[in-house]
Amino acid sequence: MPIRPSVLALSALLLAAPPALAQSKAPVEPLGTALEGLPSAFPVQYLSTKVEGQDVRLAYLDVKPTARANNRTVVLLHGKNFFGAYWEPTLRALTAAGFRVIAPDQLGFGRSSKPDVHYSFHTLASLTKQVLDSLGIKQAVILGHSMGGMLATRFALMYPQATERLILENPIGLEDYREKAPWQPTEAYYKEQLAVTEESTRKYHHTYYVKWKPEYDVWVQVLYRQTLSGDYPRLAQVAAETSQMIYEQPVVHEFPNVKPRTLVVIGQEDRTFIGRGKVPADVAATLGQYPQLGKKTAQAIPQATLVELPGVGHIPHIEAPEKFHAAVLDFLAK
Repeated sequence: MPIRPSVLALSALLLAAPPALAQSKAPVEPLGTALEGLPSAFPVQYLSTKVEGQDVRLAYLDVKPTARANNRTVVLLHGKNFFGAYWEPTLRALTAAGFRVIAPDQLGFGRSSKPDVHYSFHTLASLTKQVLDSLGIKQAVILGHSMGGMLATRFALMYPQATERLILENPIGLEDYREKAPWQPTEAYYKEQLAVTEESTRKYHHTYYVKWKPEYDVWVQVLYRQTLSGDYPRLAQVAAETSQMIYEQPVVHEFPNVKPRTLVVIGQEDRTFIGRGKVPADVAATLGQYPQLGKKTAQAIPQATLVELPGVGHIPHIEAPEKFHAAVLDFLAK
């Protein structure tokens, strides 16, 4: 996939080091928990609201069509280890096709606030709806990746009239992890978050792709540099809360209740699941089997179309953007 100039600029800023003596290694600059100082390919806007009595700000991108407008909007919901910026290839593909695109950073992620509240998919869906209401958008296509697929499903269940269509890109939660992976307290997730390193983060991100490319390391560096922030414990706590949210709040049992027409796009090499390292090998082998899970999901959702992408892993819009965008645009044109 060609690397866009804005991605190159982000990579340069993340990886650049100040001049130093030969043989020395410059220190890595920390990133704030709201990504202060990180460049954005598009202007970032904020919605101020309250959650559990706390003032919060929700960051989002609102990108207008670059071709003739078709008066339709697509909302992009990011995965757990990302934020709205990783949608850049999809933003450009959709706006070039005439769509207005909204890409929020969910509460607790990216440039949005990190409050100490109870995190739930219901809350995140409600906040996403608040963003749309503030912009006067009454109906939109809801596209979610990974954790964002669980959120997109919850949004469609809560707001079927506001959901023009639903698109699920390698969503997690296609199975109920509680049935096979053990529960653990949020404090255990928190300790795991405090223990992450640059190398452990990179090792995990390697599992997202069939073939690793150097440009993928941009997203590793963002997460790693945030761990160097003095405010990182607060971000680690939010990450722990949202891990618990994923485990304790499945949506898979409600797929038959999804009303909008739905596209399920599945990279066939994906084996992502919650509980990795916490279950025996024989149990792990039964989890994250996306080829089977994709078919099961498409059968469970009443008006679903399944697109399978051979040789593609967990993030088709980054690993195979042409194939992914072709599938999305074809679905939206029908």
